[in-house]
Amino acid sequence: MSQQREANKASKKSLTRRTVLSGAAAMGLSTIARAQAPAEVKVGLIVPLSGIYTRPGQVMRMGAEMGVEHINAQGGIKSLGGAKLKLVVIDCGDTTEKAKNAAQRMVAQETDLVAATGSYLSSFTLAVTEVTERAELPMLTLSYSDLLTERGFKYIFQTAAPASRQSELGLPELMKLAENASGKRPKKVAMLMDNTATSVATAKALKEKIFAQEGLQLILEEVWTPPLSDATPLIQKVRSARPDLLLFMPNAVSDAKLGLEKINEFGLGQGKIPTVSFSITIAEPDMLQSVSPEVVQGIMTVVANWGSKGHEDLIAELKAKYKEPWMTQNVISTYGDMWLMKLALEKAAKADRRAVADAFRTMDGGPSKHYPGGQLKFDEKGRRVGAGVVVVQWQSGVPVTVYPPDLAQAAPFWPKKSS
Repeated sequence: MSQQREANKASKKSLTRRTVLSGAAAMGLSTIARAQAPAEVKVGLIVPLSGIYTRPGQVMRMGAEMGVEHINAQGGIKSLGGAKLKLVVIDCGDTTEKAKNAAQRMVAQETDLVAATGSYLSSFTLAVTEVTERAELPMLTLSYSDLLTERGFKYIFQTAAPASRQSELGLPELMKLAENASGKRPKKVAMLMDNTATSVATAKALKEKIFAQEGLQLILEEVWTPPLSDATPLIQKVRSARPDLLLFMPNAVSDAKLGLEKINEFGLGQGKIPTVSFSITIAEPDMLQSVSPEVVQGIMTVVANWGSKGHEDLIAELKAKYKEPWMTQNVISTYGDMWLMKLALEKAAKADRRAVADAFRTMDGGPSKHYPGGQLKFDEKGRRVGAGVVVVQWQSGVPVTVYPPDLAQAAPFWPKKSS
């Protein structure tokens, strides 16, 4: 009996020891599994979601959400064990002061962000990047102003061609189109613009170089501060000046609506005075809430990006998911920015903002897919190498890409004066 009791005790001890070891092993494996499980990597989107620039901010959010969803569905960041991107959205408001304050909150409260994108207006992006530069947070932007990447900053990366370059690439193509269509080139130009940083930079390049180069005489220049309360005085001056070409450059949807309404009211639309913009705002879906498709027919704008040939699946998904009738620059560029962040994170192989910034500086991702022209590569200033432009034209109620030829969805035409 004594021997049996000793054997039972030994058996229980052995069982207890095995149980403890087994439990410890299970806990160890669980800890390892948790350590290896995909984590989240935070990326920021700082855009206007209140005030007069709400609409562009909303569609930029759509592009970012689509990009994050697609990246995560395809396995996340593979060099980080399949880590998923998590989008943090910040409202930068509708003034430079609000944008700066929003950026300060972003870097103070979201300390684990590895990169951000957005701002929309160049004026806002100039203010935001003063803050993100000090925080060493890499910032992608589609904003146009040349100043953004002329300040010697190391943490800003401009995916769009700067405003001066857009003028150089865009206006000569439009002049060729006018000459081929009508047999003569415009000689006199009028320019109506807001005083945001993008418009100022574009106008500077046009006046200092491009107008003279293209044989254009500037006979009228009018500048306003958004929001525009009444476009009547502006359009009256255009009618009196009788230019061959009108450059109309609003950056607030409300301003664009007012301008187009008055252009139509004064009988200057539909080719009476061919109208060209250097602004995506003129091609926003909201324009059709104020004027008919006939009024905007033929109007063209030079922009840094647009949903184009090769983006058909994305455009279809945007329509189905968000009920957006077409894909503006704000959607496709912000979508592309998410993939640029993924590329940088794969190269950095760690969720660290300085490592991600260094990856942006040294990356060479080959030909661009979600931006016109050039490479997924940045020069020493932070400008995307070889960035091009897109010319968009209203045709049958839809603004479609008509230049460059490899991205064109339709052939361009020059608006003809109606009788």
